[in-house]
Amino acid sequence: MRLNITRLMHGILPLAVLLLSACGGNHSYTIGGTVTGLASSSGPLSAPLVLQNNGGDNLTISANGAFTFATAVISNSTTKATYNVTILTQPFPQTCTVTGGSGTASSNVTSVVVSCSNSSASVYVVTASGTVSQYPIGANGALPTTAASSVATGTNPFSIAVVPSGLYAYVANNGSNNVSEYTISAGVLTSNTPTANPAGTVTAGPSPVFVTVDPSGQYVYVVNAGPNPGTVSQYSINSDGTLAAMTPATVAAGTTPNSMAVDPSGHYAYVANYGDGTISEYTINAGVLTLTATLPAPVSGNNNPASISVDPSGPYVYVANNSSSTVSEYSIGTGGALTSIGTVAAGTNAISVTVDSSGSYVYVANHSSGASAGTVSEYSIGTGGVLAAIGTVGTGKNPSSVTVAPSGQYAYVANLGDGTVSQYTIISGVLTANTTAATVTVGGQPIAVITAQ
Repeated sequence: MRLNITRLMHGILPLAVLLLSACGGNHSYTIGGTVTGLASSSGPLSAPLVLQNNGGDNLTISANGAFTFATAVISNSTTKATYNVTILTQPFPQTCTVTGGSGTASSNVTSVVVSCSNSSASVYVVTASGTVSQYPIGANGALPTTAASSVATGTNPFSIAVVPSGLYAYVANNGSNNVSEYTISAGVLTSNTPTANPAGTVTAGPSPVFVTVDPSGQYVYVVNAGPNPGTVSQYSINSDGTLAAMTPATVAAGTTPNSMAVDPSGHYAYVANYGDGTISEYTINAGVLTLTATLPAPVSGNNNPASISVDPSGPYVYVANNSSSTVSEYSIGTGGALTSIGTVAAGTNAISVTVDSSGSYVYVANHSSGASAGTVSEYSIGTGGVLAAIGTVGTGKNPSSVTVAPSGQYAYVANLGDGTVSQYTIISGVLTANTTAATVTVGGQPIAVITAQ
């Protein structure tokens, strides 16, 4: 009997297609949603809104309405069609937020909502003489020549933190061993003195040098440098913005702790111990810190870690080492444990490190020596969190602190040695002196600077 090969193949091919489909062939789904509130007629924005999906596939948005990313997500027998829509560039002077931006697609997604609104950002400068000055950020990133407001602190303030909502601020006062509490309205700080706490302060441990707020805006942590070993005071934030000591009131740190950072999830915290070169690692449960490990000093000796910062978009930690003029890089692993992923060179006497809000760039203020001018080292964050140097820019004398505006477009450096704040625009991670004015005179030895929405 003669077989009809052609007819047989025609019969087999459809069956093969069905079998492949049943075994889980590729399915592609588009990811999109709607943008609302984006300014379109109130004058040109200084930067467009740029969205990302899964850390790439950049999409520039110029008007309200529906959007769809160009690249579909794929699912098959081994891969899920996950998506994660984030904002790469804010449309300054507006701020946008994403709702429903992540998940696993089983059909085309059209439910992501990007909401934009007008907002203003402020720069807060702490001076060693005992004040906090507030400057509104102008449309081109320049600060006014005169502070919009100024408020007194305790003795010898070292650090300031603002809650994510922008309603309250706290200053760690090294000389008076307490924390000043403030309310914020339209960017202006006012001492928070409700009836229950007319002093406007709360007691800290000995020699507080740093204050930070957890990402949820519910807890405040204050690093106390002495006596050794140092400690971390922990507080919950009351409904009126005042602080209440938690139980226990303090947890142990290393020798002369100097800086602290909390990871974006709020589950882990890290303290840089300047005196012994170690990093204290903590887990966080309902705001309470538990010391889980101490990362030892490098074999080469104590590098005097002066500042620590966590990447807000990825599991990486960066530490500015003062005596070795380097930046240590770490990845966050299971249980919050840090693993070294390398070290890069910085400038002389690295003293302050910060990561921009997009998690793309790192900046380190280099204090220099004597009364000489300092620098800021600029880095891009590469694969696996490893830093790549992209340049260096000059500052005023003895810079002590560096910060990046929420929009990611501007940076500011507090110069302790000459009483100024250097101001920069940022393009592709590179800092350039602001064209309106390279510096603003503050006076009073500015020791810390932050920005807040």
